[in-house]
Amino acid sequence: MSTLLKFYRPLFSIPYSTRTVQLGTHRFHCLFKPKRRIRCVSTSSHSQPSIGIGGKWESPEFSELWLQNTISRKKEVFRPKTEGKVGMYVCGVTAYDLSHIGHARVYVTFDVLYRYLRHLGYQVTYVRNFTDVDDKIISRAKELGEDPISLSRRYCEEFNRDMVYLHCLPPSAEPRVSDHMPQILDMIKQIIENGYAYIVDGDVYFSVEKFPDYGRLSGRKLEDNRAGERVAVDSRKKHPADFALWKTAKEGEPFWDSPWGPGRPGWHIECSAMSAAYLGYSFDIHGGGMDLVFPHHENEIAQSCAVCNHSNISYWIHNGFVTVDSEKMSKSLGNFFTIRQVIDLYHPLALRLFLLGTHYQSPINYADVLLESASDRIFYIYQTLHDCESALSQRDVVTLKDTIPPDTVNIINNFYNVFVTSMSDDLHTPVVLAALSDPLKTINDLLHTRKGKKQELRIESLAAFGKILGNVLSTLGLMPESYSELRDKALKRAKLTEDQVLQKIDERTAARKNKEYERSDIIRKDLAAVGIALMDSPDGTTWRPAVPLAIQEQQVSIT
Repeated sequence: MSTLLKFYRPLFSIPYSTRTVQLGTHRFHCLFKPKRRIRCVSTSSHSQPSIGIGGKWESPEFSELWLQNTISRKKEVFRPKTEGKVGMYVCGVTAYDLSHIGHARVYVTFDVLYRYLRHLGYQVTYVRNFTDVDDKIISRAKELGEDPISLSRRYCEEFNRDMVYLHCLPPSAEPRVSDHMPQILDMIKQIIENGYAYIVDGDVYFSVEKFPDYGRLSGRKLEDNRAGERVAVDSRKKHPADFALWKTAKEGEPFWDSPWGPGRPGWHIECSAMSAAYLGYSFDIHGGGMDLVFPHHENEIAQSCAVCNHSNISYWIHNGFVTVDSEKMSKSLGNFFTIRQVIDLYHPLALRLFLLGTHYQSPINYADVLLESASDRIFYIYQTLHDCESALSQRDVVTLKDTIPPDTVNIINNFYNVFVTSMSDDLHTPVVLAALSDPLKTINDLLHTRKGKKQELRIESLAAFGKILGNVLSTLGLMPESYSELRDKALKRAKLTEDQVLQKIDERTAARKNKEYERSDIIRKDLAAVGIALMDSPDGTTWRPAVPLAIQEQQVSIT
């Protein structure tokens, strides 16, 4: 696959910078500390205001939220356990390297769910963990000669920077494994006491045969879990599918004291312990990528139910993969692009728009042509909003009338109805993105066409469109903070400076004055080839980012 980006190779040394990155309002604080002993109860959340459309329009009739539930294999109406409150846990990254765009898809997906739940008026407690104790972290730390916890902490910070770039809101809590050993040890003790686990030479294993519902989430039968196929080979285990709750310490690895000897937790127990610590054993939503359905989430269910027979998570939600040439993007395959690589060339919200352009459950294939299209679309959205804001800034808002034309009301109501209906249908973001076309086109007509400029209550209509678009784009996490960055990224992809582009514009203007039209066309085409479009007007020639000509040809061949 031809691409502007090269596959990312793990960086074996990333110089640690003491430079502080200002995250503004994006703070990553734990809102409360869990108690040491985990009880068989659920906890509730803090409050967040809903986002209404404001103004004089009434919201459409409330549309029930439907979500695809992996455990039932069907779409279900969302009914929280506590009215008006939602508890949501999403499995976070194993922090040993920079995150790739497969990770970006997971956290953009659940950020949109988080935002939409708040839009609907729910108080949401959103917990997203960090795995900072793991074999991969230990292996990378050995390669770098670095302390594993220190290395993981550094990559946790890098991940949080990526989330800010992508406009992902900070969760209510971001617990780390290394900070929750007491909760993990308590849970393992309880599993052993309840007869679901056994000890072998300082290791503790969960006995899957003791849990009759094992396989309910994934649909796998116990006899399908053969050793060597996503389950560790170990002759000491009673069943090949038994999995480690506690691993005995190896020389040179970090360890914690336990009743079974020094060691560290297995991968799966951490999320059971931390979700219970922050949300209780019974909460609403547990999410992650579909690769976590088995074994991770299957094992979480078994562990949590082994501790508390009232353990119940209502909705298991999983997003599809990002693929490259129809193969899953992953670090193990080496066919991945980091978030940093992509946003070095494209605006971060172009990446977010690309990810939202496919329904979250479907696989999405990474290709330059799709990212260029997303970048072009995001520029169109922001250029329209920018022009609208400029027009409104020239008028005194106080003098605006409290009415808008019927045509404007109809477009706004239709758009908002599509937004609510589509988002409530299992977060159908592609439909919402397509529905942006009508209000955006109408804004541009009001701003730039002779007929639009003469329309009665034109400024009032622009204000109304700006408000509804702002609310919807905010719910999608697509409201811009930097308009100029889109142009800067386009120049970087074109390998040009703005001065060079302006010089080309001057050369073309001179060629046209001299009636050298062939020369003029060559300059335009040369710039268009690298994604710089020239626009002529009575006031002169300006430029804007565009899809490069070669990629436009790919788009035509695809369609």
